Amino acid sequence: MAAQRGIPSSAVRVLEEALGMGLTAAGDARDTADAVAAEGAYYLEQVTITEASEDDYEYEEIPDDNFSIPEGEEDLAKAIQMAQEQATDTEILERKTVLPSKPAVPEVIEDFLCNFLIKMGMTRTLDCFQSEWYELIQKGVTELRTVGNVPDVYTQIMLLENENKNLKKDLKHYKQAADKAREDLLKIQKERDFHRMHHKRIVQEKNKLISDLKGLKLHYASYEPIIRVLHEKHHTLLKEKMLTSLERDKVVGQISGLQEILKNMEIRHSYHAREMKVDRSREKENTPEGPTQKGLREAREQNKCKTKMKGNTKNSEFPIDMQPNPNLNVCKENLSPAKFDYKLKNIFRLHELPVSCVSMHPQKDILVSCGEDRLWKVLGLPKGNVLLTGFGHTDWLSDCCFHPSGNKLATSSGDTTVKLWDLHKGDCILTFEGHSHAVWSCTWHSCGNFVASSSLDKTSKIWDVNSEQCRCTLYGHTDSVNSIEFFPFSNTLLTSSADKTLSIWDARTGICEQSLYGHMHSINDAIFDPRGHIIASCDARGVTKLWDFRKLLPIVSIDIGPSPGNEVNFDSSGQVLAQASGNGVIHLLDLKSGEIHKLMGHESEAHTVVFSHDGEILFSGGSDGTVRTWS
Repeated sequence: MAAQRGIPSSAVRVLEEALGMGLTAAGDARDTADAVAAEGAYYLEQVTITEASEDDYEYEEIPDDNFSIPEGEEDLAKAIQMAQEQATDTEILERKTVLPSKPAVPEVIEDFLCNFLIKMGMTRTLDCFQSEWYELIQKGVTELRTVGNVPDVYTQIMLLENENKNLKKDLKHYKQAADKAREDLLKIQKERDFHRMHHKRIVQEKNKLISDLKGLKLHYASYEPIIRVLHEKHHTLLKEKMLTSLERDKVVGQISGLQEILKNMEIRHSYHAREMKVDRSREKENTPEGPTQKGLREAREQNKCKTKMKGNTKNSEFPIDMQPNPNLNVCKENLSPAKFDYKLKNIFRLHELPVSCVSMHPQKDILVSCGEDRLWKVLGLPKGNVLLTGFGHTDWLSDCCFHPSGNKLATSSGDTTVKLWDLHKGDCILTFEGHSHAVWSCTWHSCGNFVASSSLDKTSKIWDVNSEQCRCTLYGHTDSVNSIEFFPFSNTLLTSSADKTLSIWDARTGICEQSLYGHMHSINDAIFDPRGHIIASCDARGVTKLWDFRKLLPIVSIDIGPSPGNEVNFDSSGQVLAQASGNGVIHLLDLKSGEIHKLMGHESEAHTVVFSHDGEILFSGGSDGTVRTWS
């Protein structure tokens, strides 16, 4: 310890540099001092080293005054130039100066052991090792310089082990990346197989459609000669009809001339009137009446009856004091929870072509369905037996509506007409003609004296059942008017159009009171709720909107698309809205919670939907010609 205190710090630093020791522990100075005491003290001495010349040649010394400027030749520009040259030379010398690299000194064994123990945190073992090691050195048993350094192979092994650990870590990461890539590859292969299968199926369907199209072309080509012959027959019949009408007009003119002659003869021979009447009656009794005379007599009698009936009929008046809506109290009393758990119960195959409309009888459990096969049928529930079948339209049926009393039915058709039917006999009692294109919808006024219709000709019409005339035509829409509906127990009409607007009309004046904007596509249907406070509408992209009729503002918009919404209808409580969709799904919207329930059962497009009176049964019609019941 005395020797340790007497050694200066400079000697310790020299010793460290000589031995290459890099210990950082607190006991390094003490160990170094023990080593110095064992080998002797180190000190610094200034030594001058002279190099002996390799030859005996004597070099001439160059005086430094060559760089001075001689007197009389002093010039400022030359002085500045010389200073710049000297500065440039100095920079070049500094650039060419290369510092010698310090050779790498291998680590001594005892330093390696001390560093290892410090790294592992074995402080007690380190103390024991240092005390015994330096004790041996002091005794002279072990010399410090003969111990040697750590072999390079061992150092390389340690470096290789570290590198091996790093490579293992990289290998692990690469394995994880490879596993993930393998999973992604399998997923992509599955998607590829799926898309291949889908592509093959589409190719098969395309080939089938191509073959069907070829067959239809051949089938159509086979009909062309028949159609040509029918056209020729049609033109021939038109010519014959024209000739017949001309002959008829000629005969009618002759008959009218004979009647005038008879009147003149009666005036001239008025004093012989009684005798002539007796003679004529006797002649009529004795001589038989010809078919022409009989037809003329019957035509005169029918014209007299028609003139008498037209003289007696008057235009109906719109009611002023309307009775209150009875559905207001019904909705308040009906506190039962709404039903959404409908299940497919029955399928009635009624039409050969798509079903366009179904409607419930206002009082009885009777359902009527209209189809594109030009027929309407009345069904008895719940068995679905056909009670009555009506035919008379010359084109597809689009809509139907019961009279408020339930004894009449109004139907609209693609033949541009609206027909009224007596449900007791099944006969057509009245036909309204006036639209120039197909009629899409029809509805009854609550008083039962008026029928409203909407058409592809961009107009709507109000028909008077008593006078059998069109009372008013509603102009304003710029495209097809797809639906029409009377507000319950009022003179207000609601129409929806392909021009993306809803319009509210006064049926008495035919004036549009308000238009509602918000839909981005053609509106297919619009309807009032039973209480008359809400309007529901659906368009060709499946968007259903609810409107506040009292404020004439939108409430909510629900996108159930992209399949078109063909028809909407409320249940009797007004809590559930049903939508018939183009993808065959019946959507049920809970107006309280906003939840949407789906009924899956149609194999093709669903066109129409309606609830029973108590809301326990749902009826829907599809493009496959069937009516389905859900309960």
